Amino acid sequence: MSIPIQQRIAEALKVAFGTVLSISPDSVDPVIRRAQKAEIADFQANGAMALAKKHGQNPKELAELVVGVVDFENFADCPTVAGPGFINITIKNETLSALVEAMDTHALGVVLDEDPHAVAIDLCGVNVAKQLHVGHLRATIIGDSIARMYERVGRKVFRENHLGDWGLPIAMVLEQLLASGADLDTLSILDLNSAYKNAKLIAKDELRGEKTARAMQAGPHRLIEIEEQNIGAIDAQNKAKKVLNALQQGDGQLLQDWQKLIDCTMASVYQALDLLNVKIGPENNRGESFYRDRLGGVVASFVAKNLAEEDNGATVVRFDDRDRPMLIQKSDGGFLYATTDLAAIQFRTQELKASHVIYVVDSRQRDHFKDLFDGAKLIGWDKTPDGNDSVLAHVPFGQVLGEDKKPLKTRSGSSVTLSSLLEEAIDRGTSEVTKRSKDPASPTHGMCVDDLHTIGRQIGIGAVKYADLSNDLIRDYVFDIDRMVAFEGNTGPYIQYACARISSLIRKGNLQKDAPVTIAEPQERALALKLLQYNGVLQDAIAYLEPHRLCTWLYELTEAFSTFYQSCPVLKNEDETIKQSRLRLADLTRRVVVDGLDLLGIESPEKM
Repeated sequence: MSIPIQQRIAEALKVAFGTVLSISPDSVDPVIRRAQKAEIADFQANGAMALAKKHGQNPKELAELVVGVVDFENFADCPTVAGPGFINITIKNETLSALVEAMDTHALGVVLDEDPHAVAIDLCGVNVAKQLHVGHLRATIIGDSIARMYERVGRKVFRENHLGDWGLPIAMVLEQLLASGADLDTLSILDLNSAYKNAKLIAKDELRGEKTARAMQAGPHRLIEIEEQNIGAIDAQNKAKKVLNALQQGDGQLLQDWQKLIDCTMASVYQALDLLNVKIGPENNRGESFYRDRLGGVVASFVAKNLAEEDNGATVVRFDDRDRPMLIQKSDGGFLYATTDLAAIQFRTQELKASHVIYVVDSRQRDHFKDLFDGAKLIGWDKTPDGNDSVLAHVPFGQVLGEDKKPLKTRSGSSVTLSSLLEEAIDRGTSEVTKRSKDPASPTHGMCVDDLHTIGRQIGIGAVKYADLSNDLIRDYVFDIDRMVAFEGNTGPYIQYACARISSLIRKGNLQKDAPVTIAEPQERALALKLLQYNGVLQDAIAYLEPHRLCTWLYELTEAFSTFYQSCPVLKNEDETIKQSRLRLADLTRRVVVDGLDLLGIESPEKM
C-alpha cells in the first residue's frame, strides 16, 4: 500500500497495454492524469491515443481491450472507457482508508532520497559593511526553503552564504575608518553603511568623465575640476590598495580590524535572519576571503589544460557558442568574481562532494552563471570525486516591486532595508491579531501583549514569505502588505488560520490516534486523495526547484479540508467511530500543513 497511487496505476496499465499489444511494458506511457470531474473518476489514463496511433489501432477499441485484461486487484474499481479512448479509474474507499492510515506516521508519506551526496546551496549573499536590503529577501528565503525541502527528504545540505568580504571595496572602507580614527569596537551597521557609501564616493574614478568632457570640448574650469577629482580618486584607491596588499600579506592587526567589520555586519544580518526564521549561522559563512588562496590555482588549472589563453595580458576562457569570453585574471594579475565563483564550484563539488550545486541569485546574473557552469564543465568540476555527475543550477528570481510597478524604493529613492520591511510586516500582523483578540469568541481573547506579539510576528513574517514563495520565482511581484496579511484567499495567514482552527478542533475532540479511518463521503475522498499527493508534490518542488508548487498545493489542501469540514460533521457526529475517523483525517491534515509550512520557513501558531 506504500506505493504511490499513480505509480501503482501506471504499473498495472503498462502490463495490460504490453499484453494487448505484445510489446515490452517499458515502452508504454499510460499518461496518468487526475480526472477533471471527481464525480466521474479519480484518475484518467490517456495513453491509448498515442499507442493506438503508433501501432495502427483504434484508440477506443485498444482502451477497451486494456480494460478487459488490466488487474488492479483490490486497489481500484473496474475501469471504464470514455470518449475516444480515455480510461477512467476510481480508487476503492478501502484502498484510500488503508493508504491514509499508512501515511499517518512521523514521515507523513515522504519518501527519503537515498543519494548519499551532499547538496550545496548558495544563498543570501551578504556584502560586508552594507545593510541588508529588500533584494536580499528573495535570495535568502528561496534558498532556505529549497534547503529545507532537500533536508526533509534526508539529504545533507550545505547552506553557503557567500560573503562579499574581500577585495578593494572592503579595503576602502577599512582604510577610511582607520584614517578617521573610528572606534571599530563600537561600530553599528549604520556607521558601516555610511562609511561604505563615503568610501565609494571618495574613490570614484572620474577618468571616464574626463574623456567625455574633452570630447564635448568642455570649458577649462570643468576640466580642472575633473582632474582634481581624479587626483583624489586615484589617491584614495592607492591607499586602499596598500591596505588590501597588507591584508593579503597577513598583517595581524589589519586582519583583526577587518574581522570587526565582518562581525558588525553579521550581527545585524543574524537579527534579520532570526526574524525571518531562516537557518543561517556563522557556520554557513564562506565568503570571498575563504577562496582567496585558491584563485591562482584556478587560473593555473585552466592554463595547464589549455582551456585558457592570454588576451592583451589578461587570461580568458573562450566558448564555441558565444562571442564573449570569461575573464578569470586581469592584465595586472588581479582576479575577478568569475575566478572566485569557479574556486567555489571546485570546493563544493570536490571537497563538499555535492551532487547538486544550486545558486539562488537574481535573474540579471543569468549570463554570468552560464559562463561559470560551462567553464566548470570544461575543466571537469561538474563531477564529484567518485565520478558522480554534479548538477549546477541557477535559480533566478525577479524583483520586488512597489505599487508603481517599479523596484521597491523608499520615498527618498533609496533601497528599502530588509529590517524596515520586516518591521512593517510584524506591525501589521500584530495589529490584525490584536484586533481579532478583542472578540470574546476569539481563541486569542485575553492573551497577554507578548503572546499576541509573538503570533503577530509569525503571521507578518509568514505573510511576506508566502507571498514571495507562492509566485513563480522568475516573475516580479508587487509588495502589497494589505493583500499579504489578509486572512482570506491564497495567503500565508489564511493557511495558518486554517491550521489553527484544525488545532482547536483536535483539542476539543479527544482524538484517539489509533482509531480506524473510514472513507465514504465524496468530501472525505477528495481530502484523502489530496493528502496522498504530499510526497509527489514535495518531490516535484525539489526536482524543479520551485517552492511555489508546494504553496499552491497547501492552499488546495486547506480548501479541500474546508469543504470536508462544512459537509462532514466532526464533533457533532453521533457515531463515535465516524467522529474519530474524521478527527484523525483532520489531525493528519494539520500535521501535513504544519510540515509543509515549515518547509517554507513559516511557523504555524496554535491559536489565531
